[in-house]
Amino acid sequence: MTEWLTDYGMFLAQALTLLVVAALVIALVARVRHESSDRTRLCIEELNERYLQRRRRLRLARTARGLRKGQLKAFRRADKDEKRQAKGQSERSCVWVLDFHGDLKASGALRLAEEISALLGVVKEGDEVVIRLESAGGLVHAYGLAAAQLDRLRAAGVSTTVCVDKVAASGGYLMACCADRLHVAPFAVLGSIGVVAQLPNVHRLLKRHDIDVEVLTAGRYKRTLTVFGENTEEGREKFVEDLENTHELFKRYVAERRSGLDIDSAATGEIWYGSDAVQRGLADSLGTSEAYLMERMSDARILTVRLETRKGLSERLGLAIAKGVERGVERTIEVADASRWLRK
Repeated sequence: MTEWLTDYGMFLAQALTLLVVAALVIALVARVRHESSDRTRLCIEELNERYLQRRRRLRLARTARGLRKGQLKAFRRADKDEKRQAKGQSERSCVWVLDFHGDLKASGALRLAEEISALLGVVKEGDEVVIRLESAGGLVHAYGLAAAQLDRLRAAGVSTTVCVDKVAASGGYLMACCADRLHVAPFAVLGSIGVVAQLPNVHRLLKRHDIDVEVLTAGRYKRTLTVFGENTEEGREKFVEDLENTHELFKRYVAERRSGLDIDSAATGEIWYGSDAVQRGLADSLGTSEAYLMERMSDARILTVRLETRKGLSERLGLAIAKGVERGVERTIEVADASRWLRK
């Protein structure tokens, strides 16, 4: 009898395990299908409400326990009064907030384009679009496309402000100058209006080992400088000429959007911190993006807009592993740097 009960219990355990595994597989397949069918969503958050709730929590925290009920009643009365006043007033203007964190390829340009397309259909007179921008620049064509997306706001007559807390240099500044106003933190890095290119050449090394490389082209300037072939003075001059032409385009683009800027003195490839950038005309005002939005909160609704892409299970696992490795490397560097101050 005991052996029969044992065998029966093992059978139930195995059957239950199979059911659980089957349920997990079905759930995973359904989730993958759902993610593949609609992987983007528009996230909107009202900052006014977020900060109001935080301030109320802090007020409650500093209020004596016996007085907290009265404080909560006061909050509810304030909400009712606000709703009553809102009924007789016209709709408040909105400040729409977008974020752009640029990499070398300006990978966020496509997402920025879709967010701007969505806003252009709803922005009304009196509204403002604020772009919190952070980028040290990158590929010319990639940042040219990203800047063209911000130009769409200007062309539509939408009041636009770019806020820079850390850096908007090179291609990042190409984007920033598209706004009606450029608001920068005191130590934000701006400028770097220039073009740079570098190309290694291993021709002499290959020649030393009797390795020939043939570079065949159709068109006089199809290839000016190469990595493996022998570079000529004519090719080098043409390469520099192309850089100069790109620089002139960069300067012209900035000068058209920053009319008060002495472009010749600013387009030297140098960078300036926020306060100096304002004095030189590269920016309009000093302050952080947080302070600017808090100021606008007194007379407008502040709405952050973000288009998110849902990541699949494999993508989330990959990101988790990558972040873990990145954090490990950063921690190692921090410890190594701090060890200088821990020596006896």
